[in-house]
Amino acid sequence: MAKQTPRTLSGFMELLPAPQRQMERIMEILRETYSLYGFTPLDTPVIESSEVLLAKGGGETEKQIYRFQKGDADLSLRFDLTVPLAKYVALHYNDLTFPFRRFQIGKVYRGERAQRGRFREFYQADIDVIGDGKLSILNEAEIPAIIYKTFSALGLKRFRIRVNNRKILNGFYASLDLSDKAGDIMRTVDKLEKIGPEKVREILTSGLGVRPESAREILDLIAITGGTEEILSALEARRGRNEVFDQGLEELRTVVKHLGAFGVPAENFAVDLTIARGLDYYTGTVYETVLLDHPEIGSVCSGGRYDNLAEYYTDKQLPGVGISIGLTRLFYVLGEQGMLNPELPTAPADVLILPMTEDLSAAIAFATELRASGIRAQLHCEEKKFKQKISYADKLGIPYVIFLGEDEIQSGVVACKDMATGEQTKLDPKATIYRIKAGLDARNQGFVVRG
Repeated sequence: MAKQTPRTLSGFMELLPAPQRQMERIMEILRETYSLYGFTPLDTPVIESSEVLLAKGGGETEKQIYRFQKGDADLSLRFDLTVPLAKYVALHYNDLTFPFRRFQIGKVYRGERAQRGRFREFYQADIDVIGDGKLSILNEAEIPAIIYKTFSALGLKRFRIRVNNRKILNGFYASLDLSDKAGDIMRTVDKLEKIGPEKVREILTSGLGVRPESAREILDLIAITGGTEEILSALEARRGRNEVFDQGLEELRTVVKHLGAFGVPAENFAVDLTIARGLDYYTGTVYETVLLDHPEIGSVCSGGRYDNLAEYYTDKQLPGVGISIGLTRLFYVLGEQGMLNPELPTAPADVLILPMTEDLSAAIAFATELRASGIRAQLHCEEKKFKQKISYADKLGIPYVIFLGEDEIQSGVVACKDMATGEQTKLDPKATIYRIKAGLDARNQGFVVRG
């Protein structure tokens, strides 16, 4: 039989054990942080009926989706976690308690061209709050606090949560009689940093047929910068032209008002009128989070308010607000930038036990005692030379090695070597466990990300 050359498909990430442990640690931190805010874990199927996933799809979504037939069934791999959430809430509406707060960390699939840092299979980490009929604006004010807590728990410091409100933009364009061109205008404005204001003006007037005076007002709006209060004051000067604009301004003021109480420092937050997000999706507050030292990465966490989550599955009004972290891409970028902390342990075990006698009873009993104390223990019972066994522990980064020979068993002690310092002790089992735990606590200090 001909041998197949093993390979990983382009656009799919396959990690070695040490970086996989780093990824798992990040996911653990996200789960712990989301749980602090009362979110419940959820897991939806990777495969759904194509008609369910594509209810709101079309265009680019249909081009990118992984779709296949199995018998008579038309099936697709999920391309995000939000559409399956919409189906889930509509399906289980009578069994859920609202507001429904869920988090999900799972793989999604998009058949787009694989690029550096862009994947076809990748993890997303989402949180959403779903209301029944209505949803308080305070949920939108709490989201920046969750973003701040999450990134701080990872060890990131220099990041900024940028916030806008789609109603401000929609109302502004309506006041200029440009609602039918709002999508194209916002896509053009989104290119401002790349092509500059004059080129944006040219596209608006020549390409989209926007009147010169309206183009000037658009550029004046997005040119509003400064501190949060300066921006809000500049927006106040435009109040009264459009009801939707005024409502968006009130919502933005409410979000800003409560940030301090929610624990978000001023330096980690900014109002940014250029942010639009999902042009046919978000209806209120929108968020983007950027790493200040790596603006080239773009947004590492984004989301916003939406009012028609499940309109394709139910007539019930189920408004929501949520954010999503592209976890695989973020992990790739952090690794590429050297920001993952190499000092944190990535070993599969805390202790490697080397039995030195034919009778393994004592070694097995001590491994059981270690595990009962919450210490990850591995027995090495292979017929290898002693030097090879030590090398095994060293290569895996296992911090402690236990030797149990006849002398130790008879004396009721355990020989324990600290692989980092080379120090070796002979103590009774309880004292050894205490020493190992103290050492592990010290080793686990620090954040998974540097910076």
